[in-house]
Amino acid sequence: QVQLVESGGGLVQAGGSLRLSCAASGRIFSINAMGWYRQAPGKQRELAATITSDGTTNYDDSVKGRFTISRDNAKHTIFLQMINLKPEDTAVYYCYVDQPLNLYSVIVRRYWGQGTQVTVSS
Repeated sequence: QVQLVESGGGLVQAGGSLRLSCAASGRIFSINAMGWYRQAPGKQRELAATITSDGTTNYDDSVKGRFTISRDNAKHTIFLQMINLKPEDTAVYYCYVDQPLNLYSVIVRRYWGQGTQVTVSS
């Protein structure tokens, strides 16, 4: 099993910044992609940013230029630096980790964190 612990959420005014962290622990042997989804009240969970093991990043258009995802492979930790936050960024942010079931498996399992609340006031 892999456990994920998120931190860094909070309340910020529009235009402000926050930095989220997500640390993975447990049975880690070959993490593939890691990233962040977010879910606003009454809406479906949506992908915000991802980063692969080789550092390739991908962002939703709504956060491009404002959010930066980074990764510390040695510590199995990812970060989401968010600047110029907008009220529409208000959501619960969930980190995830993709890892094969075992060293010989092509089946990948996704693990989720508990989520951290980000609230942006106008």
